Amino acid sequence: MAQALTRIKETPSQTAGPYVHIGCNPNFIGNSGQYENDLGSNLINENTTGERITLTGKVYDATGTPLKDAMIEIWQADCTGLYPAKNEHRGDADPEFNGWGRCACDFDTGEYKFESIKPGPVPFNDGRMQAPHITFWVVARGINIGLHTRMYFPDEATNKDDPVLGRIEHKSRVATLIAEETSAGNFRFDIHLQGENETVFFDI
Repeated sequence: MAQALTRIKETPSQTAGPYVHIGCNPNFIGNSGQYENDLGSNLINENTTGERITLTGKVYDATGTPLKDAMIEIWQADCTGLYPAKNEHRGDADPEFNGWGRCACDFDTGEYKFESIKPGPVPFNDGRMQAPHITFWVVARGINIGLHTRMYFPDEATNKDDPVLGRIEHKSRVATLIAEETSAGNFRFDIHLQGENETVFFDI
């Protein structure tokens, strides 16, 4: 007889702790020999189609101090707006594009860095098109549940019609989701956990 779902309790959460890198980024901390490369360290290769971009930034706490033990994962569509996933039914995504990346912030500077391609627009649940964006997931000591946010591109005409950006009640906070293009193809996206410039996070 199947157990009623009402008897299953939610598993308690806890912070990522100081040892998250051992399992997720072993090569990063010098624990080599397990994998040739840490999972998620390469989103692209020389055959990936699309405009090359570099993403950098830091994760700041409420005092403006960079978190040096944070880990970030990103998800995104390929340059045509297709996800390299088995449930992608709109077409075939670029097989040379990973679509998912993982990076530990530098222990000295707190900086993260991803090499990727600029994603294409993807449809929202109701069919409206979303502006090109990249989804970020942040974990670190002191964060009980991973934080989800998005990075949008500056000077993107479709940002004004994006259905997700349009749902943000306080329009002044939309800017916390827009990256800064520091030079051609190089984008900086700093994430603020709290404080005056707190980044918008999503409950998903």
